[in-house]
Amino acid sequence: MTTLQRLLAQTAVALAALLLTPLAGAQPDPWSESYRLEYVGKYADALGLIEPIANRQPVNEFAIMRTAWLLHLQGKYAESEKRYQRAAEVNPRSLETRLGIMLPQMALYRWNDAIQTGRKVLAESPWNYTAHVRIMVCEEALSRWEDLSKHAAEVSARYPADATLLVYWARAEAALKRTRKAKELYAQVLERVPGHIEASTYIRHVP
Repeated sequence: MTTLQRLLAQTAVALAALLLTPLAGAQPDPWSESYRLEYVGKYADALGLIEPIANRQPVNEFAIMRTAWLLHLQGKYAESEKRYQRAAEVNPRSLETRLGIMLPQMALYRWNDAIQTGRKVLAESPWNYTAHVRIMVCEEALSRWEDLSKHAAEVSARYPADATLLVYWARAEAALKRTRKAKELYAQVLERVPGHIEASTYIRHVP
């Protein structure tokens, strides 16, 4: 192990220790403690620390968003969506909140609702990567293969180094039985992510 590698490893251990162990004798800050609890999977406890802040005046937009996220992690998707909607009322210009709304909608298999929410983001930020990818997830779930193929191809032209977009495009081509194109795309995936399991499996097993 080189000196640099040893230093990086020691830094990682120190950061993990900070996350996992509150400072002795110190009153933990609710924000840092909530992140620590989230890190160890105690989502309800993390929520309990931020909930009072989210209900305070003046309104703390980020606290509301964080409670929405922590509700989502607990599988309370309907409550999470309502909380994201509340954050959107506080700041109607927030693209991040609209992206957040998509998460519980997708978790509840409300694919068309999530697509519509994503399109609202794209109306203001046409090449927002996260919105496009989440819409692609919905198109795949709905088996809208032609839509997915065209969509992934268009976005991939804007993000040509990205492997995720190529994977969605390849899946669409494979579902449409356009094997040659699917193989070509999966080969490009392997250039970006050597050893990619889905890509290598498809190329190896599909004649």
